Formats: sequence, C-alpha cells, structure tokens
Amino acid sequence: MGPVTSEITIDAPRERVFEIVADLSNRPAFCDHFQHQFRLQRIDPVGIGAAARFQLTPPLFHFWMETVVTEVEAPHLVVEAGRGARIDRMPVGTAWELTEAGGGMTEVRVSFWTEPIHHVDKLKDALSPDGWHRRRWRRALIRLRDLVEADAGIERLHVAGASQF
Repeated sequence: MGPVTSEITIDAPRERVFEIVADLSNRPAFCDHFQHQFRLQRIDPVGIGAAARFQLTPPLFHFWMETVVTEVEAPHLVVEAGRGARIDRMPVGTAWELTEAGGGMTEVRVSFWTEPIHHVDKLKDALSPDGWHRRRWRRALIRLRDLVEADAGIERLHVAGASQF
C-alpha cells in the first residue's frame, strides 16, 4: 500500500514542530486515535534508533507494528522504518518532511507505506483501505497543528521503570 500522504500547514517555526515530531514519546499526543497501546522500545525516544511499538486497527485486519527512527536530518526530515502484520513480516515506513512555508509557518507532510512480501500480507494489504490510513494521518496532523499552535504542554510517554527528571 501507499505511500499514503497527508499534508498540513502549521503556524509555528519548523524547529519547534521538528522537536515534537522527532520525539517518539510525543506521538501518542496526536496519534492515539489510531495507534493504540503505544509503547516505547528504548529509554531515549529521540534520534536514530528510537523505537516504538503499537497496534493499528483498520477495518478487517488489526495488526501490531514497530517503528524505528532510521534517518534524521534536523530540522526537516525524520524517516522511520519498521515491521508489522503477523509475526512482523511486513516492512513498513513513515517519513515526516518539514519545509518552511514563509511567515514563520511550517508545511508538514507525512507519508506512510507498507511493502508486503508474503502472499497473505499482500491480500490483506489489498483489502486494507488506503482511505482509512489517509483519514487517520490527516486527523493526526490536525491534532499536531492544534497542539503546536496552542503551545500546549505535551505529556510525554516514558519507558516503564525509567527515571523521569
């Protein structure tokens, strides 16, 4: 599937938006409507190697997915790669691109894709509606915009047992 892409303009400096997007511990604040049971896989949720695991619940086929930050080019790019579906056999990816839109605004584009290899995953992927993913990512971007523009404090997720300073 995909890539499924969604875009939004946020009235905030690119560096501020990048700080929030690049930190996986902030992700539940704007993605928890479709990424359920979000769990960090590493104490440091920022930078290359930061990882999280969560459940997606599209119609017909629910599956677990893991995402790992593989590339960071501050302040304009975060690329995540991971695996999902049954026994984590399907490669998945997410890319966050941030560009300056003038007037202190930031254009945010998120792209999500899957690369099914196994024949069962190909069938499930073909039956999985792109529109469901597109609507969820669009809503996530709207929620991100609302959080950033309101300058609201975001409650960060922590790894169980980690010291919280």
